[in-house]
Amino acid sequence: MAECPVCGFRIDLNEVQVHEVVECPACGSELEIVSIDPMVLEELPEIEEDWGE
Repeated sequence: MAECPVCGFRIDLNEVQVHEVVECPACGSELEIVSIDPMVLEELPEIEEDWGE
């Protein structure tokens, strides 16, 4: 079990790997698994346009 850092929803995750991306079923946020033990999720940053190119 892990908690969505955006909305607090408890997500049941099984057989996942570090750096895998999952979607919160409650709020739809894309989350990266940053740790397995303990299970820690972080919100993926939004892709921003690179104005320097």
